[in-house]
Amino acid sequence: MSKKKFYITTPIYYPSDKLHIGHAYCTTVADALARYKRLAGYDVFFLTGSDEHGQKIQRKAQENGVSPQEYVDKIVASFRHLWEKMSISYDDFIRTSEARHHEVVQTIFQKIYDQGDIYKASYEGWYCTPCETFWLERQLSEGNCPDCGRPVELLKEESYFFRMSKYQERLLAYIEANPDFIQPTSRRNEMINFIKGGLDDLCVSRTTFDWGIPVPFDTKHVVYVWFDALTNYITAAGYLQDRGKFARYWPADIHLVGKEIVRFHAIIWPVILMALGVELPKMVYGHGWLVMEGDKMSKSKGNVIDPLVLIDEFGADAIRYFLLREIMLGSDGNFSRAALINRINADLANDLGNLLHRTVNMVGRFSGGVVFAPEAREAVDEELVRLAQDTAAEYERAMERLEVNAAVKAVWALIGRANKYIDETGPWALAKDPAKKGRLNTVLYNLAEVLRIVAILISPFMPGTTPRILRQLGLAGDAAAVSLNDAQRWGLLPAGTKMSAPEALFPRIEEKEEAESEAQQPAAPAKPALPVLPEVSIEDFAKMDLRTARVLVAEKVEKADKLLKLTVDLGGEERTIISGISQHYAPGDLVGKDVVMIVNLKPAKIRGIESRGMVLAAVDGDKLALVTAPGMEPGSKVR
Repeated sequence: MSKKKFYITTPIYYPSDKLHIGHAYCTTVADALARYKRLAGYDVFFLTGSDEHGQKIQRKAQENGVSPQEYVDKIVASFRHLWEKMSISYDDFIRTSEARHHEVVQTIFQKIYDQGDIYKASYEGWYCTPCETFWLERQLSEGNCPDCGRPVELLKEESYFFRMSKYQERLLAYIEANPDFIQPTSRRNEMINFIKGGLDDLCVSRTTFDWGIPVPFDTKHVVYVWFDALTNYITAAGYLQDRGKFARYWPADIHLVGKEIVRFHAIIWPVILMALGVELPKMVYGHGWLVMEGDKMSKSKGNVIDPLVLIDEFGADAIRYFLLREIMLGSDGNFSRAALINRINADLANDLGNLLHRTVNMVGRFSGGVVFAPEAREAVDEELVRLAQDTAAEYERAMERLEVNAAVKAVWALIGRANKYIDETGPWALAKDPAKKGRLNTVLYNLAEVLRIVAILISPFMPGTTPRILRQLGLAGDAAAVSLNDAQRWGLLPAGTKMSAPEALFPRIEEKEEAESEAQQPAAPAKPALPVLPEVSIEDFAKMDLRTARVLVAEKVEKADKLLKLTVDLGGEERTIISGISQHYAPGDLVGKDVVMIVNLKPAKIRGIESRGMVLAAVDGDKLALVTAPGMEPGSKVR
């Protein structure tokens, strides 16, 4: 039995300039869906590419003193480089300047002309060169392009026209009979209203420039860039050139596009296919914009973010996670550096990173690095197992509904529950009692098994992180062979698996902006030096055992304004410390920090809680800052 197929496309991006984070968002969503479908056992065809013709490109090339082909070659190379850095797993990258595409466009144009759906006439009207779009006078917004707001040009030239109006009622009937064809619903309603306003015949050729595909029967004309570009989806699928491939993959399951170009994909493209007698795609999905301070990112506005810079600083998987977690598909999403760093620290370093580090570290410390078979379950174990199974099911439902960020949230709820499970079961306490070895084995196995499942479920979102997790779990050879079915079954981690040494997945990011800002302020008057305490010998100093500790949990102490209860990792041993720093640090700011503490301080009961140690801090009047050792392994000696 052959696999079910799944064909997904991004827009083919226009090489007028380098791509920004908004383009990366669309392609990352498409890649996550393609990877998910492969994980679920589908035969996937994932297409992206570049839309290279048009007046705008010809003008850009002239400004740069090169040919249009030279100009697009350089920029398209940057597209491919970005997708490689972003781990985009496309199956084909189509360029509209390729010979295979020219052949298909010219054949289609000739066919539609021969059947009387393309005719010659004179065109006089308004044209937006940046959007490569024709507009009627009544469609302009205060005399400008209604899409981008920029000035339009009045054109008058001989052109060929496509009889869009002929297919208006047929297209409207199709959309109304197929409610999933245009998604989300808000975009569908916009398109229905647009069509009901009347479809005008579309100008589909130009004569005022020559960077395009020549009209086959009238070579002084070139094919209108959108007619040319939209056809890429069937060119890459094998139309006219590979009938077996086309029969296999067409119709496309999803055209994923930005909401500003839904009209081209949900009106012009279906009408072209109707004229050809070719089946329509199953869905056109118009995603929202990525905005900064409420404004859409735009090359012309200069408010774009270069994803390559972010990747170099934070890593591709962290960027992918932020885009997929932060934005609900179909809605606009905000991008800011502060929000990105918060997600990395809270979700990746604190939640996922700490769960993996704690688990691998405890297995190494308490079980010689070997995961042993679990024994009888207790209620808390059953709850964790049920949640893992429910998470895999909810994840699948969400991904099938294209609710990518809901799927991400479901996985992170499981990660959060597993971290809480550690605190509830106390493996460090179990390890002290030989009679509880069986119970310890069960707890450690359950944690490792949750991480195995998590590693599979996040693979469409963070493909570089999955093999790193599996390698630490001792499953290095399984990264390429995992399937969704493996995540839906509990207990597949073989007993006796030997784990590797723990390593940090996502080190916590400490921003330096505040310190740099303070450094730019005028110097404050010099303060008198504090008096030095009496001298001590090196032997006295050696009595203090100073070590690094990683904060695992931080929470306020009830009815104590200044106190925080910290659970810290000392390198396999976990301790509770009460610290009077609540007025200087929020609990969420502390999790994942590598602090310095005195570990051999005599235990003290504070508000009924035993505190075993003290974290070190520098104090200057009302200011307080913890002494930290970023990136050091918990338990490292300080001297």
